[in-house]
Amino acid sequence: MSRVGWLDLGSGVSGDMLLGALVGAGVPPATLSAALQPLGLPITLRREDVRRGGLAAVRVHVEVPDAGQPHRTWADVRVLLDRLPEPLRSSASGVFAALARAEAAVHGVPADDVHFHEVGALDAVADVVGVCAGVAALGLDRLVASPIALGGGSVRTAHGLLPVPGPAVLALLADASAPAHGGPDGEELATPTGVALVTSLASGYGPLPPVRPTATGTGAGGRDPADRPNVVRLVVGEALAAGSPQPGSAQPGSLQQVVVLETNVDDLDPRAWPAVLTGLLAAGALDAWLTPVLVKKGRPAHVVSALAEPAAVPAVRAVLFRETTTLGVRESVVARQVLARRFATVAVDGQPVAVKLGLGPDGGVLNAVPEWEDVVRAAAALDRPVKAVLAQASGLAQVLAAGSPSPGTGGVGLP
Repeated sequence: MSRVGWLDLGSGVSGDMLLGALVGAGVPPATLSAALQPLGLPITLRREDVRRGGLAAVRVHVEVPDAGQPHRTWADVRVLLDRLPEPLRSSASGVFAALARAEAAVHGVPADDVHFHEVGALDAVADVVGVCAGVAALGLDRLVASPIALGGGSVRTAHGLLPVPGPAVLALLADASAPAHGGPDGEELATPTGVALVTSLASGYGPLPPVRPTATGTGAGGRDPADRPNVVRLVVGEALAAGSPQPGSAQPGSLQQVVVLETNVDDLDPRAWPAVLTGLLAAGALDAWLTPVLVKKGRPAHVVSALAEPAAVPAVRAVLFRETTTLGVRESVVARQVLARRFATVAVDGQPVAVKLGLGPDGGVLNAVPEWEDVVRAAAALDRPVKAVLAQASGLAQVLAAGSPSPGTGGVGLP
């Protein structure tokens, strides 16, 4: 099963709140500190258990020298981040690159000339690198975020008095097509660093997806307002397939409403299509595919299509606009009938291979198919042809299906 994280950003987001949520969800503070060591900077992280609005939460303090912190350009920060190992370097660089693009758009200067001010300070470097390292440590296959609460009114910054939400925050949201909403006047609930982290690391937006929670973390902000808990919540769990039964049950299939998104494209380099399909699936699409067609004037083209649950539509749509040359996307709501599903495991010469079982209305097994990635992994471990391992796994899967218990007698057993 895939591992999914969900961020509840109903009270806003900042870098230190994300650090606290990660630590609360089980990432050791030592892991975050170790990620910062290659930078050679005088940064210390300290955990504090606090309460926010009656909720127990974790606050991570970023402690740096009292001396003034330098203003750094994006070019300066790039040199600093080059000290990090991959893939942490690329992840942290992507967050700062998003900040640079947003600040450049707001101030009308080239991205390399942007002076980060607050976000270039040591504490922001710690936030970005620490959060990127913490998300990687959780081993998530997908990170989903709720719409971001922004606040309202105005706030004083290094550029003077600015409205809330700030121009940089709005630029980041627009660049990522991320959803957001306002909040109380006179409060900045979402900082540019926090928004840049979320929009760079999240692959989709919406409510808590179907998961079996395994860990939760609550990260605290510095303030403790009386009207709400000033926290970011992180829920980590195992993804549940749409219509999949709970362990020990054999539910019949269900009818779902999903959305088909599609567009015609006739001018994209065909080498880009694999990345487009991968991006759609990473954004939460249930499936994505490509169909060759002829369009007006007899030009060859492709229809790229994606199937998504309603909550994932904004993220999937954003990938179509960002990764292809299209100027419009068609969307239609369709009904999808799905079988209930279970997973079991067979052993091919000692190598485990997961088998997906499709269950009929009476709970009987209609389909039993080995998971392709497990077959490839097992073939490599055994130094055997993939086709041979697939044939053996498929035979074992059919034996498994034939020997599965009748409805109501419990879980599927191994032969």
